[in-house]
Amino acid sequence: MSERKVLNKYFPPDFDPELIPRRRGPKNSQQVVRLMAPFSMRCNTCGEYIYKGKKFNARKETVDGEDYYGIKIFRFYIKCTLCSAEITFKTDPKNTDYAAEHGASRNFEPWRDEEAGEEEDRLAKMEEEENNPMKALENRTTDSKREMDILDALQDIRARNARNERLGNSADLLAKMDMEEIENEEDLERKRLEEEDEKLIREVFSKIPSTSSTTDSPSETVTVKRKADAIEPSVHSLLSESSR
Repeated sequence: MSERKVLNKYFPPDFDPELIPRRRGPKNSQQVVRLMAPFSMRCNTCGEYIYKGKKFNARKETVDGEDYYGIKIFRFYIKCTLCSAEITFKTDPKNTDYAAEHGASRNFEPWRDEEAGEEEDRLAKMEEEENNPMKALENRTTDSKREMDILDALQDIRARNARNERLGNSADLLAKMDMEEIENEEDLERKRLEEEDEKLIREVFSKIPSTSSTTDSPSETVTVKRKADAIEPSVHSLLSESSR
C-alpha cells in the first residue's frame, strides 16, 4: 500500500532509459475520452432522446483529409443509452459547434432556423434588387434613413454624456472649494485659540527683576504667578521668603 505513494523510485546504477522499448501505435489511433453530449439529439434506431450534457465514455479520432484552415477536425463515437447503437458526431470549427454525423439527428433548435431564415431573406432581397432597379433604390433610401437616425441618436447620447461629465466636474470643483474653505476656517479657529492661550499664559505668568541685596551678582529675573482676574496683588506679597 505504501509503495504506490512514494515520491522517489530506485534506479540502479546501470539503468539506461534508451534501452526501454517504445510502443509505436498507429498514426490515427482512437483514444478513450470522457465527454458530455454537446447538443441534444435523438437516436435514429430506437428514438431515445439524449439531452445535452449527458456524460459518455467516447472514442476520439482525427478525421483524415478534413481540416479548417489548418485546424484539425475530430470525430467522436458514443453509444445510445437505450439500444447501444453507435452514434458519431464531429467538431465544426467553422461555426464553433459540433455536427451530427451518423446514428442520431439533432433536435429542433429555433435559433438555427432563425439564422437560416435571415440568410434566405437576405438572398431573396439581393435577387429582387438585381431584377428590379426601383426596389434597389427604395432599399438604399431606407437604409440611408435608418443610418441617419442611428447617427442622430448616437449624437444625442454623446451630447448627454458630455453634459453629465461637465456637471460631474463642476460638482467635484464645488466640493473641493468647500473643503478648502472648511480647512481655512479650521486653521483660523486654531490660530485664534492659540493666540488666546498665549495671552492667558502671559496674563497668569510674568517675570520681574530680582532685588537682591548683593550688588556684585548679575541681574536676575523671578517668575511670578498671578491670579487670572482684574485685581492685581502687590509684587512682595507674591514673592517667597527667600526672594523677599
